[in-house]
Amino acid sequence: MIANLKMIRQPRGAAGPEGSSRGEPVADEDNDGKPPAGGSGEGDGPDEPNRRRPVPRKPVRPNPPGGGILMGRPFGVPVYVAPSWFLVAILITWVFGGQLDRVLPHLGVVRYLIALFFAVAFYASVLVHELAHTVAALRFKLPVRRIQLQFFGGVSEIEKESETPGREFVLAFVGPLLSLALAGVFYGAMHAVEPRSVPGVLLAGLMFSNLLVAAFNLLPGLPLDGGRMLRAVIWKITGKPMTGTVAAAWIGRALAVTVLIGLPLATHAGGLARDGVSGTDSLTDALLAAILAAIIWTGAGNSLRMARLRERLPELRARTLTRRAVPVETDTPLSEALRRANAAGARGLVVVDGKGDPLSLVREAAIASVPEHRRPWVAVSTLAQDLKEGMRVPAELAGEDLLEWLRATPATEYLVVEDTGEIYGVLSTADVERAFVEAMAKRPDQDGSRPGG
Repeated sequence: MIANLKMIRQPRGAAGPEGSSRGEPVADEDNDGKPPAGGSGEGDGPDEPNRRRPVPRKPVRPNPPGGGILMGRPFGVPVYVAPSWFLVAILITWVFGGQLDRVLPHLGVVRYLIALFFAVAFYASVLVHELAHTVAALRFKLPVRRIQLQFFGGVSEIEKESETPGREFVLAFVGPLLSLALAGVFYGAMHAVEPRSVPGVLLAGLMFSNLLVAAFNLLPGLPLDGGRMLRAVIWKITGKPMTGTVAAAWIGRALAVTVLIGLPLATHAGGLARDGVSGTDSLTDALLAAILAAIIWTGAGNSLRMARLRERLPELRARTLTRRAVPVETDTPLSEALRRANAAGARGLVVVDGKGDPLSLVREAAIASVPEHRRPWVAVSTLAQDLKEGMRVPAELAGEDLLEWLRATPATEYLVVEDTGEIYGVLSTADVERAFVEAMAKRPDQDGSRPGG
């Protein structure tokens, strides 16, 4: 999700400019809250420092990596079928084919083709469930990365949290609501066909499966929709989203234990009440319960970790993580550029044209690769990366917005600019990652000013 730092590339390890220590914040010597773009005095800045420059535009994020077979883009959101879906399709075909053999024994092997059709129709219903979440998210201006159909249902990957508990409740509830609506449609259609016919059995199976999907998702524990609804209610009552997340996640873990123990016991008791239960059926029920319990338990834990992550993200601010930088012209020798940087207490080099407009950033790793005796004969422009769209980062960006910006244009260094377009400094992804790790390592008792931790 949103704060997947694996998508932010860390520069290949190298020391910074001469005399600087990598990873240490630079002191604000003039106490103005801003690392100056220059400071050596000699040729280190443009003649018109206050001239307004273009304000950076938010980069367009590239398409996400695939999660299986791309089936389409309803509402502009890619829908993928994961390879694990084929396993569950085979399982559903086998199980439902056996049920068809008991109800309609005259079908023969054709029953498996009908069962395969049922598996596809069932997952089409799951897709409708997920599309309900997606449409609601888009209605609330929340970006949706993709929909993925997988082994146990589907997942709508919504990249941001709802801004209010009311929207969170609606966003979670629309999925089960659509599943209930589909169950009602299939129930009504059942009355128009013969009960012990192929259409009748298919409609009954789809009605029951959609009821099961709705009921399961309404269980009040994360990561299920019911857990998100419970989180929204507690968030509304307490005013603290983290409190709702913690409560719903622990209830989700309790549900996982209940499923692990209760599902095999319930099916075993039901089998004994009828004609007994075979060892194969018991093993299958236990395996199914274990998989479901593992999914719920893991999802609840992930919900807790993501909530903690979002709580820490505001600590990541471009302005506070930016390194001091000095502007240098394209033909400046590397040794001279480093001398100016050291004199200014800077750890970044910005290559500018004759008017002072930034052209490129000198890469930290490239500096380290040049032997010291060669530096007087190496121009900084040969070690620089051109500034692409998205590599100019507004100084006021913070939290999720900052990470989203960096993910959209992966690089090792970025130019940080003021609203006026004036150079503020250089931001290294290594510094962002280090600050993220430090923020996540903090204990809740170290954050006394933040509620709900």
